[in-house]
Amino acid sequence: MVNNTFKIDIHTHIMPEKMPNWAKKFGYGGFISLDHHKPCCARMMMDDKFFREIEDNCWNPETRMHECNAHGIDVQVLSTIPVLFAYWAKPQDTYDVARFLNDHIAQICQRYPDRFVGLGTLPMQAPDLAIKELERCMQIGLKGVEIGSHIEEWNLSDPALFPFFQRAEELGASIFVHPWDMMGKSRMEKYWLPWLVGMPAETSLAICSMIFGGIFERLPKLKVAFAHGGGSFPATISRIEHGFNVRPDLCAIDNNVNPKNYLGKFFIDSLVHDQRILDYLIDLMGANRIALGTDYPFPLGELEPGKLIESMPYNQNTKNSLLYGSALEWLGMELEDFK
Repeated sequence: MVNNTFKIDIHTHIMPEKMPNWAKKFGYGGFISLDHHKPCCARMMMDDKFFREIEDNCWNPETRMHECNAHGIDVQVLSTIPVLFAYWAKPQDTYDVARFLNDHIAQICQRYPDRFVGLGTLPMQAPDLAIKELERCMQIGLKGVEIGSHIEEWNLSDPALFPFFQRAEELGASIFVHPWDMMGKSRMEKYWLPWLVGMPAETSLAICSMIFGGIFERLPKLKVAFAHGGGSFPATISRIEHGFNVRPDLCAIDNNVNPKNYLGKFFIDSLVHDQRILDYLIDLMGANRIALGTDYPFPLGELEPGKLIESMPYNQNTKNSLLYGSALEWLGMELEDFK
């Protein structure tokens, strides 16, 4: 049953219905295309290799709004599907892909400003181009960007990426970090383990990289949210702190501040599938740092958006933080922007 509380879903993915033939344009493969093999469905193809089947809620904003209405979701934050990041490609080519994807999201947000907020994607393997496109994203009405949990061989602590984070802080851009290209995937070919094991580890890698790399220390106003309830980070933060305390020679080489000091300095989404875990996260980080996120429209997400939060015996102030308050703070927006 849907109640009347305002809801903002910060973790949803979208792509255009029609994709250019990037392989033909750039002269090499590895890019995603869509095979619309039947009505309202398409196969995502990486060259000739099947990647995933999607439905029209992955590209059609009207379908999305219809489904959101059914679940009482008022606003979705749109970001690209991580397989489209193309960090592996030539930087100028990724820049062209990013501009196409960002224009698509911006157009949807301009058409339905009360229903959608947009995040861009960037050629992060070339920080100068990433900054250039970040600035354009903010100019065309997007509120920030989605980036991967690592950029090819760079973790997010890599000095090459610091100018990007610095510019994002200056612009007030929101950053959503999503796992992709999961570590150890060559050893996890069965049982869907890259998604079940690799993704949570990737998110913890991203958080630890930004903490130990001193990103949050040097850029205290940077607005970062991490997907999937922070992955495995919340469950291992005490181990991380203990390692910092007993081996500062290995852990504190770039930042000598206790990792637990950064709890509350960044945001996570609520996608944890478990009442006890959500209780723990609120105790660990505070409800004002956890925002509703569903991974819509994919099956590993919350299939009934907002149901977990609404099922909890929290007071209304706590639920309001989880359902929209934290999202608004992260995005730098007000509730009145949608009413």
